[in-house]
Amino acid sequence: MQRLCFQQIPLFLLVTVGLTVALPATSLQAKPFFEDGLLGLTQQEVHTKLGTPHAIRSRKSALRVFSYYSPKDWKKYFSKLVSPQNGEDVYTYSRDGVQVRYSFVYKPDFREAGDFPTLHVKRVEVEFTPSIPLKAVPALVREFNPSVGPKDPAFRSNLWVLLFKGPPSKEAELVVEEWDKEDGNWSLAYQLFSVNGLPDYLTVDSSIDRLEFTVQSLARIHQIGRHTHEPMVNPYSQEFAQRPPEPPKPKKTIPVPVYAE
Repeated sequence: MQRLCFQQIPLFLLVTVGLTVALPATSLQAKPFFEDGLLGLTQQEVHTKLGTPHAIRSRKSALRVFSYYSPKDWKKYFSKLVSPQNGEDVYTYSRDGVQVRYSFVYKPDFREAGDFPTLHVKRVEVEFTPSIPLKAVPALVREFNPSVGPKDPAFRSNLWVLLFKGPPSKEAELVVEEWDKEDGNWSLAYQLFSVNGLPDYLTVDSSIDRLEFTVQSLARIHQIGRHTHEPMVNPYSQEFAQRPPEPPKPKKTIPVPVYAE
């Protein structure tokens, strides 16, 4: 009769005659996908890194409408009413007279078969109160480290500036929602928003209200975003800062009526 070695038994489950003993499973540690050090972390790793969230928020709709709860109330009652990923961990700091609020948005790892799959960070939103100029963002958000080359990928619209940084990561497909995500090269992208809109002539003093760490595909923007993403000079390059000031706008003249002789 073959003897059963103790080392052959899985660590999370010991089975003996007439007795089953459950031991805590040791989950593999996740690692961030990119240099920002945040995207891809598990929720537990976020808590280990930053401590207990200052608040939990849930979205009311597709619009930016939120309800905020204390961690105690969320765990005791509200977390039982919605899916686990609907709760965003919120951390608020005061830096140089500006309120800097981090919110972590999660996506479940559906490769796991359990009822409560591991949550991974798919997006980080950083909100500023009051709004701040573009040039002030690196000093207020240490995880934000934009490239400085004038030709590094940068785009804009009337509401946001989008910057890409670093090489793609195959592991980042874990938090991408698109059904054909295997066809894209997913990279770290910084997206800076202005709720009141950006001026046509953008400068380093133009104000933004929110920064998002996201996973996006540069190839897809070239393919399907050419009508919505206007290429621009990297706003964190020296060349952008040295541009001449905005030329004066031509004055509109009042038309003078011409009368028949």
